[in-house]
This record gives sequence, structure tokens and C-alpha cells, in this order.
Amino acid sequence: MRLITYRSEVAGAGRLGAIAGDYVVDLAKLARHCGSELPDNMLDFIDLGPVAVTAATALMQEYEGNWPVGCAQPLVNVKVLAPIPRPRKNIFGIGLNYVEHVAESSRTLDTSKELPTEPVIFSKPPTSVIGPDEAIEHNGAITQQLDWEVELAVIMGSRAKRVSEAQALNYVFGYSLMIDMSARDCRRAGQWIYSKGQDTYAPFGPCIVTADEIPDPHNLNLSLRVNGVTKQSSNTRHMLFKIPTLIADISKGITLEPGDIIATGTPEGVGAGRSPQEWVWPGDVIDADVEYIGSLRHPVVAV
Repeated sequence: MRLITYRSEVAGAGRLGAIAGDYVVDLAKLARHCGSELPDNMLDFIDLGPVAVTAATALMQEYEGNWPVGCAQPLVNVKVLAPIPRPRKNIFGIGLNYVEHVAESSRTLDTSKELPTEPVIFSKPPTSVIGPDEAIEHNGAITQQLDWEVELAVIMGSRAKRVSEAQALNYVFGYSLMIDMSARDCRRAGQWIYSKGQDTYAPFGPCIVTADEIPDPHNLNLSLRVNGVTKQSSNTRHMLFKIPTLIADISKGITLEPGDIIATGTPEGVGAGRSPQEWVWPGDVIDADVEYIGSLRHPVVAV
């Protein structure tokens, strides 16, 4: 399934929906119509585990193309939000996870040219998340080096503590797209959270595709454009540390919980790695795609 969080009224709360062609189906309303229950928000749905996906899939198949009154509406009539508008915890970011990105970073940033021997982990706070079409803030008083990174995001579906690589993918709920915005001149003594965790620096969405629909997350094309010009174009097969390794490594010391997000790193083509270096400025527009998941588009605005 392709799941979104949407709002049908300007002041309304975000609700869980499933995409069906050009429509969004409200899963809680559909379940209620059938005399059953499903959560009306993404995190509670993820908390239920596989039973929620199974039940929702059965309902979607039963009523496909014949939605009960009030249970579906055209996608064009709703506002799509970030799939998880407010994560419970910091996002786990993975640095230097594509070989060519390691090389380009070593040329222009204070990182080693040697490939990491274990995952490089940082975090982005929940307040950094924005949804489709929302503005990325450019604070000129803080940064003159705002950069882009397209990434595949992994959403955990169950509690993972000291899990093996062989079992790790069984703990994944689904996949999404994240743009890891980075103020390169805001790194502090090798620490990245202020550089990468500022408000609006985690565009996220447009949906979560459940894991059953993406049998191989390590064979997805991903790309990013600035003002229509392609800057990044690669495939997730080029990850240095694959998703099972990332989950196993993090869970050795930090318990992963339902709804936790891992942004799995970016390929080559970032602005800092270019000669001359390139940055985004107010008035620019960033577009990003991950195959089978969808696209994000965000204007950059001055604050």
C-alpha cells in the first residue's frame, strides 16, 4: 500500500489515507463503515504491526472502485503532509554511505578519503520535518552554504534491539523519500546535528510504501534536481552499508521502535562536491525522486 497523511480542511488534523489511483481513501472511515476499526493516524497504524496492513489491504481490495460515501475523495482536493508529520524521536541519518560521495566529500569537506569501516550516524530532530511543497528555509544569517542530499528513508515497523542482519528487514514497515538539507558551514568540531537538523531541513514524503511492495530496496533509482537541472542520479545498490547492516548496527546500542526513521545516505552530486561548489539560495526549487515511491518539490525561501 501507499500510505499518506493528509488534510482535507485548512484547519483540520492530519489523517491516515491510502492511495487508490487518483483518490485517497480514509482507512479509519472505511473500517468504521464495515463495523471494524483502524487508526486515523500513521504512527498508531504502524504500532499495530502487520495486522493493520493485512486488514487495510483486505478492505481496499473489497471496495476498490466502489468506495462508500464519505470514505474517499480526489487527491487533488486534499493537502498531503509529511507521512509522519511529527516523528516521536530524532531521525537517524547515515553519512558517507555511497562510495563516490565519500570521495567527493573528502575533496571539499573535513572528511576522510578512506571508506568508513562502520556506519557514520548522526540525527535530525523532529522539528526538521516538512511535507510536500513546503518551503525550505534559508537563513542567511546562519548559512551561506545550503546543500542538498536525496535519500531513501526506511520506516521501522516493530521494536528492534540487537537484531541480526539476516532478520533486520523483517522489522521494516516501509520506505519513503527524504531530502537531507545540510548547512555545510554550520558543522561544529565534526558534529553535524546543527548543520543538518535545522528547521525544514528534512523534507519527507510524499508517502510511505509498505515493505511488501518493495521486495528489493537496494535497487531503486534516486535523483535530485535544482531548478530543473539534474544534480544527483544514482541507485540504492551503490550503498556502502546496506539497510540490514544499518538496522543491525544501530540496534546494537540503540533500540529502534515503530515509526523510527533511518535516512540511508546520499549518492554523489552534492553541491559541496562540485567544482566550483554550488549552493541553493532563496528562489531556487529542489525536486527529488525515489523510484516506486514518488517525488518531492520544495521552494527555498529567505527567513
